[in-house]
Parts: sequence; C-alpha cells; structure tokens
Amino acid sequence: MKMYLNGSWVESPVMTPVLSPYSREVVDTVPEATSEQVDQALDAAERAAATMGQLTGYERSQILNRAADLLAARLEDFARTISLEEGKPLSESRGEVGRMPDLLRLCAFEGSQIRGETLPLDAQVGTKGKLGFTLRVPCGIVVAITPFNYPLLLVVHKVGPALAAGNAVILKPARQTPLVALKLTQVFLEAGLPENGLQCITGAGSVIGGRLCADSRVRKISFTGSTSVGENITQVAGVKKLSLELGSNSPLVVLPDADLEAVAAATALGGYVNAGQVCISTQRVLVHRRVYGEFLDALKIPVEAIKVGNPLEEETRLSAMISEQDAERVGSWIKEAVGQGARIVTGGERDGAVFAPTIVADVKPSMRVSCDELFGPAVAVTPVENVDEAIQLANDSRYGLGAGIFTRDINNALKFARRVQSGNVMINWTPLWRADLMPYGGFKQSGIGKEGPRYVVEEMTEIKTVVFHGVEG
Repeated sequence: MKMYLNGSWVESPVMTPVLSPYSREVVDTVPEATSEQVDQALDAAERAAATMGQLTGYERSQILNRAADLLAARLEDFARTISLEEGKPLSESRGEVGRMPDLLRLCAFEGSQIRGETLPLDAQVGTKGKLGFTLRVPCGIVVAITPFNYPLLLVVHKVGPALAAGNAVILKPARQTPLVALKLTQVFLEAGLPENGLQCITGAGSVIGGRLCADSRVRKISFTGSTSVGENITQVAGVKKLSLELGSNSPLVVLPDADLEAVAAATALGGYVNAGQVCISTQRVLVHRRVYGEFLDALKIPVEAIKVGNPLEEETRLSAMISEQDAERVGSWIKEAVGQGARIVTGGERDGAVFAPTIVADVKPSMRVSCDELFGPAVAVTPVENVDEAIQLANDSRYGLGAGIFTRDINNALKFARRVQSGNVMINWTPLWRADLMPYGGFKQSGIGKEGPRYVVEEMTEIKTVVFHGVEG
C-alpha cells in the first residue's frame, strides 16, 4: 500500500513489510516516510487547515456520515485486515470495526453542535456599551499518533472529532498496524473530504514522530501509547495543546460479598481480550483473603476454556501478541515473579508470539507483573485483608487509567469510587469497559486530556473572545 500525503498516494525509497504476528507472513508493504515527505505533509496540512476551517458544520457532518456509510459496507474487509496485521481474533476485530460507523456519526453530530456563548460584560464596572461573546474555532493542524492494539478504533477516536471540528489532520499510525488506517483514509477521501484534510504517513516514529510534534505549525497533538513516549512528546512539542492517553496497570478489587462465578467470567474477558494488550486490561486482581482460594479456583475454569489459535478461525478467542519479543517479555516477567515467590495457577507457556492465558497468584505489589504495565495475557492476583487495603494498593501506582470493584455493598462501592485515583471506575465490572461517547482518560502518569467525541471536539477547538465597543441599547 502507498501512503497519502500532499494530495497523492505515494511510495518512498524504502518499503517495509507488514508481518502477521501469528504466521509471520507478509500481509503487505508500506512506505518508510522520509524527512522530506514529512515536511511536505506539514506544508500540505497548513494549506488544508484553511480549507477545512471554511467548511460549515453541515458540510463536515455530511462528510463524516458518508464515511460512516462507506465503512459500514466494508466491515468484513476491515476486520480481516486488523486480524492479519495486529493478530487479534476475527471475532474481536469485527467488534472493533462494527462500532465505528456509529462513532463516526456521533462525531458528525458533536461537530455540528460547536457553539460559543454571550459574555455578561456588564457585570464589571466600566463596561457599558460593550457586547461580548465567544466563538469556537478549529485548532488548525492536528497530529494524531496511534498505537497498534486498536488500529481502527483509536484512529477514529482521534481523526473523527478532529475532522468534525474543522481541522486538518496528519495521522501517524503504529508501524506494526498501518494498513487499516490507510484504508480508512481512502474512505474519507471517497466521502468527499477536501484534499489533505486527512493525510496518513507511515514509517518509524523515530523519524516521523519527533519532526511532526516539534513543528510550530502543529497546534494540537493527540497521542495514545506508552508513558515513556508520551513524556518524550511533552519535551519536544513546545507550545501546543496535548492529549496523551498513556500506560496503566488497572486494578480489580473483589470483596467477599461478590458473586465469584460472575467475577471470574468477567475477569476472563477483562484480562485476556486482545491478548491483554489493552490499556485498561485487568492486570492486578486484589481479592479479599476470605475468598482468595475460592476465587482462584473459579477463575481457572473460564481462563483454561479460552480457545487459543489462528486469529482468522471463528472459534479463536486469543491469538498472537503483536510480536514474539513482547511475548518473551511477558514470559520473563512471570518467571521473575515466580522466582520471587509467586506461583502460576494456569498457563505460562509460549509458542512464538502466542502466550497462553495465564493466572499468577500470590503476587506481591512490588513484583513487576503488578507494579509495571504488563500488556499481555496474564493477571496478577494478590490477597488483601479489607477494602481499605485494597484501595491503598489500587492507588499504589504511578498509573490511574481504569479500576474496578465487585461488591454488593453500596457503601464500599461508593468508597471505592470516591477514593480510587483513576479516570475510569467500574462498579461490578472489570476496568476493561468503554462506551465511545463517555469521557475517557487517566490520572497521574496515565495521561492528560479526555477522549469521547464531545470532549475531543472541545479539545480540538479554541475559544476566541469577541468584544464590540460603542454598542447602544
């Protein structure tokens, strides 16, 4: 595939293969953008920003709604592309793609509702004869940098609101999963998006990312990825608006009054969807000691029932991680935990990039499988004495993206909701849950800013204050 920049589908001197994490076969090849091509994209975005800013809310919404219809007609092709390049089971890829038409329509609506307000200037002495109001205007150029784990959903959550708000967007998808982003770019072009309203450039983040983020013409950066890369972006960005959705090691608290079979079934989803490669994946399970052993027995059953295999086979529920290197890392962290006193209840095996769904018990909070972001198909289970200790351990992290609790006690649920330091809190579910319209983002080192179309439209626009002087009346 070619990348789209400066009004054309182009190649580059170096074309890089996109490999299937499961089979290691070449799915396609994409360009490695050069520094010169990045500069061309920035120049084109500067011109496109003026064009995009002149579109009416109605025109923008029409484009996004047409894109939604086009995408809806290509769901299976997009889903297979995700499974091939990212490795997640086809059933999960279909779920990811199936949400996108409605998400685009929601972006279209929110973009058409941009509004300002009148200002009560006469509340201040000396303002007689003044009329003030605000306008919301597009930022201009938005750079969207997206990760491999949800290569369509997280692209749409950035690109959809940015276009709906009237910005020009330069999209840099993850190097491992660029294909579905390029296909989405084609959809927007077919839907009538102005030339260079969206450009999609592929290649190494070390070449592309820094150059895009440092350019003074870029007004807004939206990034999802690791905390370390997010910190680097803040150091090179300069004076810009930033949205950073970064790492996590989400805790789930299980109290004695919970339905343990229901908790186990939910954890078998929340800890292993997309091979655990989800920023709000359930990683740390903090279980009241009174039901600790019973919970481990209950959890083992659905986890061992997870069907592992080829992502394109209908019955598969867990397949390859994004790379064999990442699977090796997960294995080394688990081995390290076992050496420090933890034990494997089930799993722990690896075959290439496929790591078996794993339960690690008797985990100490200081172990790496608990205190760092594992990003793999394993949960770390730790006993706690009471809800207060559970909250203390849940908060004992540099992250704060998602957290969950299972309890029938409303007081404990409210205590958890109020005290846990997390941007998203789930009561009687695991941290892995998200509605596309809700405000979504983290505390602490999990990032800054919120996703969700209404909130992103606000972050991708700016407030202009207008004051008329000498107004009579």
